[in-house]
Amino acid sequence: MVLLGIETSCDDTATAVVRDGRTVLANVSTNQDAFHQKYGGIVPEIASRRHVALLSAAVDDALCRAGTSLAEVDGIAVTAGPGLIGSLVVGVAAAKALAFAAGKPLYAINHLHGHIFAAFLDTEVEPEFPFLALLVSGGHSQLVDVASATDMHVIGKTRDDAAGEAFDKTARLFGLPFPGGPALEKLAAGGNASAVRFPRHRPDAGTLDMSFSGIKTSVRHFLEADGAATAPADVAASFQAAVIDVLIDRVERALALRAYRAIVLSGGVAANHVLQTAFRAAGAKHATPAHVPHRRYCTDNAAMIAAAADRRGECARVDALTLGADPNLAF
Repeated sequence: MVLLGIETSCDDTATAVVRDGRTVLANVSTNQDAFHQKYGGIVPEIASRRHVALLSAAVDDALCRAGTSLAEVDGIAVTAGPGLIGSLVVGVAAAKALAFAAGKPLYAINHLHGHIFAAFLDTEVEPEFPFLALLVSGGHSQLVDVASATDMHVIGKTRDDAAGEAFDKTARLFGLPFPGGPALEKLAAGGNASAVRFPRHRPDAGTLDMSFSGIKTSVRHFLEADGAATAPADVAASFQAAVIDVLIDRVERALALRAYRAIVLSGGVAANHVLQTAFRAAGAKHATPAHVPHRRYCTDNAAMIAAAADRRGECARVDALTLGADPNLAF
């Protein structure tokens, strides 16, 4: 089964062609960082207009790279939500038009499901069900119990900022350029992670929820009071360590509650090398295989959307051409 994937949930215009939910024949992605940098964050109106300008060419590019055509693919998978409504509408409208024109089935995919199935792309060792997924991005931080491709439940989530959002906002305190997360990781690489002891959120009894707003606020207060006396790299490394400690703590708590056959790290923040190292160490500690997608599949991409459609396709219904985008689509 060969699927064309389309992903426009935020500011990356992405298309892909994937065979059998695992082999990526083409993966095309264009970011808009240059258009948003001067604003210090993503401007939804700019994002949606850039998708309009780029998406048609991105679809043609993916099909060309894959050596196939729209007539030859078996279906079209598109992110229907959650995300920025203007961006989602562009992708959904394009997918519906292509499905109608070519007479192909249309698959509406939850963006978060896509991140989970990124771990199945271009790998010889796939996660075995049931597995625990740690989904960490700019908009979401969740622990997901994945019993099967169609049976997934959120068992822990952030109560305020997502981890990626905390990275971006903290990077702004250092005057780092957008996108802030990668820039902060680069700054922290030369720092002492034990220089400052920032607070770690402790979960309430019976929950696996997380919180990151307090860590971010602590960094701001520290910089205002003592920042001049501490190297920025040390502060950045200490902040990064605090966020990662919270994430790994929840993974280990979840592993203590249920036997999983694997753990999976996904989402944009999964590209952070320090987090990857800590995640793999947690897996080794609990004798549970740890899976991290290739870096190119951690951030938003269309290959993961096609993979999710294929993995869930046997049980998921084909969506109608009246499909609408839903910025608040539930997990």
